[in-house]
Amino acid sequence: MAPCLVTVTTRNTELLGRARALMPGGVSSPVRAFRAVGGEPPFIVEGSGSRVRDADGNEYIDLICSWGPLVAGHAHPAVVAAIVAQAQRGTTFGMPTPGEIALAERITLAMPVVEMLRFVSSGTEAAMSVLRLARAATKRDAVLKFAGCYHGHADALLAKAGSGVATFGLPDSAGVTPGTARDTLTVAYNDADGARRAARERPLAAIIVEPYAGNMGCVPPEPGFLGSLRETADETGALLVFDEVITGFRVARGGATERTGVRPDLVCLGKIVGGGLPVGAYGGSRALMAHVAPLGPVYQAGTLSGNPLAMAAGVATLDLLDGAAYARLEAVGAALEHGLAAAARDAGITARVQRIGSLLTLFFTDRPVRDEDSARASDLARFAAFHRAMLRRGVLLPPSQFECLFLSLAHTDADVDSVVGAAASALKEI
Repeated sequence: MAPCLVTVTTRNTELLGRARALMPGGVSSPVRAFRAVGGEPPFIVEGSGSRVRDADGNEYIDLICSWGPLVAGHAHPAVVAAIVAQAQRGTTFGMPTPGEIALAERITLAMPVVEMLRFVSSGTEAAMSVLRLARAATKRDAVLKFAGCYHGHADALLAKAGSGVATFGLPDSAGVTPGTARDTLTVAYNDADGARRAARERPLAAIIVEPYAGNMGCVPPEPGFLGSLRETADETGALLVFDEVITGFRVARGGATERTGVRPDLVCLGKIVGGGLPVGAYGGSRALMAHVAPLGPVYQAGTLSGNPLAMAAGVATLDLLDGAAYARLEAVGAALEHGLAAAARDAGITARVQRIGSLLTLFFTDRPVRDEDSARASDLARFAAFHRAMLRRGVLLPPSQFECLFLSLAHTDADVDSVVGAAASALKEI
């Protein structure tokens, strides 16, 4: 008699089945579907500090940190207290609130290039709005971006985007018309000469760039690249826009400008400035921001912009980020970088770790990753196997080679040791 096979349905599996009947792929953002790495995503029900727990009770060291906002870790007491206190006073009013002023004051103090700003509800809104402002201020249409950099899912910015789009191997998105993409020019990241040629051949409203790319994996700018973009913008009359949705308040309190000395004209922010709640912002000089309604003709609005809960969480988070906090983020990032690199060497696997502060990526390649093409040349199948092996060992990695690992102030030395130990075992397995 043949053995009776019993199929065990876990809570995660049951939730995924229900979700797939209700949402495309069962998710609210494509990369969460785990298509790039295989297997099924765990449904997370709780997070505390550096760890999360799924619907089946499995615990993971979390190296996603909600894709960057949770620089203080999950459910930090100060952030939770700020959210609860504000919720008790009300969640949204559709009117000005003191919280907007408090968060704006902290941002402008930390980032002198941002003299005025406007809050929105997402990084996508921030990038979309900042380019509308740049076009109005310069009276030009064309925008230059860099292949592999991601500035949200607005139609005009999905050409050669990174992150989820790169994961699925799409050069753009269905539904984006040729007319919409016509004014978006694209050159390779770190190609300063290509950017200069493009800016000379066609008048540009803006050059928009992730100063430290985080949507093709962690790819730092080569020496002189950002400075060259500043020179090109000055020479041609374009505005230089730093998309710091990921890097703002993560690589330094003053963002990329503090680390590089290069000053953009406009900045996009998000993630950390909302402390884990939906938020975005864009800002620059008073003269440029005076173009934004109601002071000027550039219309942009949002019912939940400046949401009181997000403002409270953002203030509480930024107040945790002092010099000691950044020293800790740098130390924990360096320890994980060195540990992962050593684990790969010991396993005889060709790999390299690229890092800036508490952002890092393990690429399965033997050459530096400097742009989208070299990121795509890494061994994606090996990354997928590594991801699955780490998940089995209780480490939650971003489910895409083209995303960064994110660390937080809640990650301890013991957490790093555990991740490195799991990586050593996983790398030998694969």
